Amino acid sequence: MMGESTGVVTKELTAAAFGSGLVPAFATPAMIALMENASVNAIREYLQVAQTSVGIEVNVKHIAATPVGMHVRARAEVLSVDERRITFQVEAWDDKERIGEGTHVRAIVDEARFIERIAQKRADQGSTA
Repeated sequence: MMGESTGVVTKELTAAAFGSGLVPAFATPAMIALMENASVNAIREYLQVAQTSVGIEVNVKHIAATPVGMHVRARAEVLSVDERRITFQVEAWDDKERIGEGTHVRAIVDEARFIERIAQKRADQGSTA
């Protein structure tokens, strides 16, 4: 199973805009999001109606800078499935070269239960404020 995600580097996706650096180049967090989206796309059609996936681990290297205006693309390939955990090999490229590589793990969860847990956490926070 494989998935892809594409985009264009905008000023809002730079390290300077993210606060993850001071340079006007594609931010590492933005590259990771592109890789995660490719992973979601790889498994989307295989999830049951009540299921979703959530990212639980990222281990990537950002190996080349990409300027504003350049196209970027990520690809995710399923390496293994262990019960509800799916491990992906992820890579990203710009118009000229490979810019990132690594692994990403997602967990399959019941979407309604997950949303309920978030709502409960928000409610609990209000009672302790």
